[in-house]
Amino acid sequence: MDAIRSAGQGPPGMTGSTRTPRPPGRPRSQEADTAILTAALDLLIELGAAQTSIEQVARRAGVTRATVYRRFAGKTELLVRALELANHDHDPDFTGWRDIEHMFGDWAAHLAVPRHRTLLRRLTGTVDDYPELGRTYRLVNGGQRRAYVREMLSRARDLGELPTDVDVDVLGDDILTGAVLNHLGTHPDDESADEIKAYFMRIMKQLGYRPAVTKGRQRI
Repeated sequence: MDAIRSAGQGPPGMTGSTRTPRPPGRPRSQEADTAILTAALDLLIELGAAQTSIEQVARRAGVTRATVYRRFAGKTELLVRALELANHDHDPDFTGWRDIEHMFGDWAAHLAVPRHRTLLRRLTGTVDDYPELGRTYRLVNGGQRRAYVREMLSRARDLGELPTDVDVDVLGDDILTGAVLNHLGTHPDDESADEIKAYFMRIMKQLGYRPAVTKGRQRI
């Protein structure tokens, strides 16, 4: 799931080929960084990637264009960083989920926030109007999230909670990604986290998911 992760705090750092080396001189103002990233995220949600400009971000953040460009090489890097901020992509405390229900509870909590849903729809829309953003964001951040989902599904399969012949890559990359997109497009934005989690669990049940029965601390 490229676009869903939760937990964490603070503006994350950039990794990968889109990172621009910090110029020498006075340390960057954390307040300016936060204002710029928050403004970029707000405009991305309100207008979409194609309609958001560096000039609009600078105006919203109360800084000059030069201040923005000293921090970010261009609009794509800025928007990628804004998405990292929104999705808490660099939370050092996150190391995966306890089990399938924990994972879908996490996803559901994220999808229960209307602002998050709008952002995900905006990101999906970049396929047509600003494809560079989606490609770059997946390149920089998609691998780790995909690995966590794959690990969780593989563990469930090894525990006998999923059919032994299930393809965890197809399940995670295609079926569950499609389930998220379907929910964003066909379900109301005011559904509760419990309702959204139940939606995912119904899909998993149709795919053969059967949670292991626990007795005390032993899984049987």
